[in-house]
Amino acid sequence: MIGYVTIGVNDMDAAKQFYTELTGKKVLHDSDRIAFIGETMGGPNIAVCVPYDENDPHPGNGTMIALRGGSQEGCDAMYEKAISLGATCDGAPGSRIPGQFYGAYVKDPDGNKLCFYDFS
Repeated sequence: MIGYVTIGVNDMDAAKQFYTELTGKKVLHDSDRIAFIGETMGGPNIAVCVPYDENDPHPGNGTMIALRGGSQEGCDAMYEKAISLGATCDGAPGSRIPGQFYGAYVKDPDGNKLCFYDFS
């Protein structure tokens, strides 16, 4: 399964703050260009980085990181927290597949799309 996902960012300090506060996880490894955020280096992580080619980062069209909300209330809470940390709405919380899938969508301050979800 997935070990980590990497997203390009403009401001490493701001990205580390956004993702540590949003997820409640910590920075596990931090170098000049990349930082891994999670619980353990062996577990799933989000890596934020300045692109290797030093060009501007570009979020992919159709690319999205899905984070478990744990419940509909958890999805709502993560959505609200992300908005309070500077994310923008990309789909308000709600049922997407009635009785089966609940999701809330934001774009982080660098434009990367996130989904907070719960399968019922």
